[in-house]
Amino acid sequence: MRNPFADGGPHRVAITGLGVVAPCGTGKAAFWQGLLGPGLVDTKANEIADWDPSPWFDNPKEARRADRVEQFALAAAAEAFAQAGALTADKGRFGTIFATGVGGLHTLEEQVGVLLDKGARRVSPFLVPMMMANAAGAAISMRYGLQGPNETICTACAASTHAIGYAARLVAYGLCDAVATGGSESAATPTSLAGFGNMTALSTTGASKPFDATRDGFVMGEGAAVLILERWDLAVSRGAVIIGEVVGAASNADAHHITAPSPGGVGAQACMRLALADAGLAPSDITHINAHGTSTPLNDAAEAQAMAEVFGAHRPPVTSTKGVTGHALGAAGALEAAAVLMAFENKMIPPTAGTTALDPALDIDLVLGAPRPWTPGPAMSNNFGFGGHNGSLILAPAR
Repeated sequence: MRNPFADGGPHRVAITGLGVVAPCGTGKAAFWQGLLGPGLVDTKANEIADWDPSPWFDNPKEARRADRVEQFALAAAAEAFAQAGALTADKGRFGTIFATGVGGLHTLEEQVGVLLDKGARRVSPFLVPMMMANAAGAAISMRYGLQGPNETICTACAASTHAIGYAARLVAYGLCDAVATGGSESAATPTSLAGFGNMTALSTTGASKPFDATRDGFVMGEGAAVLILERWDLAVSRGAVIIGEVVGAASNADAHHITAPSPGGVGAQACMRLALADAGLAPSDITHINAHGTSTPLNDAAEAQAMAEVFGAHRPPVTSTKGVTGHALGAAGALEAAAVLMAFENKMIPPTAGTTALDPALDIDLVLGAPRPWTPGPAMSNNFGFGGHNGSLILAPAR
């Protein structure tokens, strides 16, 4: 295999576009205002109310042939590409690295019902392209004519953090000049909620309270976020507004249990350290952590212990946005990377909504109650998924 730096590099990775679709707000500005709002109350699933996909499709038939997860992805992509402006990257060197944890589960569950009620002949011929996990990324690639690598990462709740990290490496290594990346999810179907509920992952009180002393599970979320990554020098040469930079990323595995984190969060510790090494940063350089913070007892405890071990007395301010968004599974990392970018723009760290009393056993500096004024600096976003998947991403403000 050829040396990826034979033509120069590693390249800096600029972020020039961002688009968001979330229950707390569609569009970057509305999303940010939502992150500052009250936490979730008395719900199993935090879904986007009155979702209308028509603004992002040419006609109603086209929209009906796209699962909700694909609709979200295309809506977020439209905002991201609009912000990025007139991209000059060759379409053959413009990739699409996207993520989901589940894919078109609404379509699959609906069509299983059709099969059972009406027979095989009535199952939609669009079932397969609507339910397949790679549909959202493929749709973005086709809509914008992106002919570079088009791959879908499906590593549970770490998926879109992995996707953004992989996309950044393609740019840094000179294998792509630009990449559309992120993730989308819409998985709050009756069957999935029953499954998560029966495995005691969902909150019994219908409230997401990350790191709270009384946390008892997560609330299902949904949504999408898309980031446009570019080679820094090419973005500068076309006069793009750079909103952030990907400076480090890492991925590893607990190799411990299909759903539970490794004791003490040792896999998460290793992942965070790998991301710091990739960025060439010390723990003391990190000024903020957007935690995975699902509101489940085991995961929050393991993540807090991991952060305490890695950062020690430095204790950067921590937030979890899942108290507002719910847990969007494979899209969580993309939404949380978006939250970090919006925190850069607004010079504030959003509070951990829903949490009122930090678990006294957890030694972290959790942002509670109100947004915290902040001088933006390198920030880490963590996500950990079923299967022992760990992902850490380090973003920095544009400088």
